[in-house]
Amino acid sequence: MAENKKQVEQITDMEVDFAQWYTDVCKKAELIDYSSIKGMFIYRPYGYAIWENIQHLMDAEFKRLGHENVYLPMLIPESLLQKEKDHVEGFAPECAWVTMGGSEKLEERYCIRPTSETLFCEHYKTVIHSHRDLPKLYNQWCSVLRWEKTSRPFLRHREFLWQEGHTMHATEAEAREETQRMLNVYADFMENVLAMPVVKGRKTDKEKFNGAEETYTVECMMHDKKALQAGTSHYFGDGFARAFDITFTGADNQLHHPHQTSWGSSTRLIGGIIMTHGDNNGLVLPPKVAPIQVVVIPVAQHKEGVLDANRAVVERLTAAGFRVKMDDSDKAPGWKFAEYEMKGVPLRLELGPKDMEKNQCVLARRDSGEKTFVSLDGLESAVAEALEAIHQGLFEKAKRNLEEHCYPAFSLEEAKAIQEEKGGFIKTMWCGDEACEDRMKAEAGMSSRCIPFAQEHLGDVCPICGKPAKHMVYWGVAY
Repeated sequence: MAENKKQVEQITDMEVDFAQWYTDVCKKAELIDYSSIKGMFIYRPYGYAIWENIQHLMDAEFKRLGHENVYLPMLIPESLLQKEKDHVEGFAPECAWVTMGGSEKLEERYCIRPTSETLFCEHYKTVIHSHRDLPKLYNQWCSVLRWEKTSRPFLRHREFLWQEGHTMHATEAEAREETQRMLNVYADFMENVLAMPVVKGRKTDKEKFNGAEETYTVECMMHDKKALQAGTSHYFGDGFARAFDITFTGADNQLHHPHQTSWGSSTRLIGGIIMTHGDNNGLVLPPKVAPIQVVVIPVAQHKEGVLDANRAVVERLTAAGFRVKMDDSDKAPGWKFAEYEMKGVPLRLELGPKDMEKNQCVLARRDSGEKTFVSLDGLESAVAEALEAIHQGLFEKAKRNLEEHCYPAFSLEEAKAIQEEKGGFIKTMWCGDEACEDRMKAEAGMSSRCIPFAQEHLGDVCPICGKPAKHMVYWGVAY
């Protein structure tokens, strides 16, 4: 028993130290490990499997909407990067450069891609000539490198995995429609797959992507009431097209510049899953991305017929399309229960001699701990219903956390006091001036999260400066 406790070690309670709880879960659930280079992490098989499931489901939706996957080089010549001034200035502090090729110094520095707008534009210039070549709906799954000063598993890596969509359109209207469509794809994915409720809105000019005309975002709230930017979609207008001299001949036989979008999400979604659904027993995974949806634990497996009965259950559930694992190791049942709780497996199935006599098994939910006896005759349906109930339970719990921690404030002092006492999202009116954003950050420690699409009228003046208000804004402390 002492050995069991040692192997399934208690993690730090999130109420005691949330940051340490998060790190403990990442390590002890075997999601990630540290490498010898600061800020560069090793995705362990279980953690990478979650990303693979996210990638598979998201990629299918992109393709359903007509996007095609491509892969561009990881190195960007400095001269190419310099073509879009605002873009390069925004990324300059995070760029890592290659200056040597073998033992020889390169004639030009190459940036290891922090993002790929410039590379896509270089390519688009060679393949877009006519309105018949549009739209171009491309997406890339790759890694990018940003030389962050501080790092944290999944949330802030120097090298991280992501997808970046880059599209070109004949008209502004088409590009704007694409920008909104992809934002909605992210919002639906967060809620319907990851069980993470979102606030949708537009970023302020201060917070928008470098080189974009407009940036839209989905913002989620974590257990500790901090914000996580889960996905962004950008409308670039024709600014990049002009900088890279990309033109096409329209149906009117005139030359035009295409309008561009980009949109992206990354492995920080795994951090979002941990901090939205995890508890003091470890990880809690949404069923649709869990590498193991059902873990089968034979009870009294040394007794005749028990392992065969459990194997039959595994075969049935696998044939029905569920991701299933049976643990028939010689570890104690309590050790197994704790291990798969730590790993966040949504559903545990227990089957022993007494259950076999009654043609039943036990299903235990990871999210609520609820145990039910179900007939083996209708097992497939019972498992499907349980997994759907787990998803819905996770979503409703996270939605309560979001809704119960959004607070209106009518002065800078009140906003600061609420954030210090309760955390969460603070809603205020705003005049639109960047000086007020800077003051909110300096005095209350909060950045603007978004100008939500769902606007509320909380007054007529900006509570920071007293000038006439233009928008209602969400403020918060963010990862």
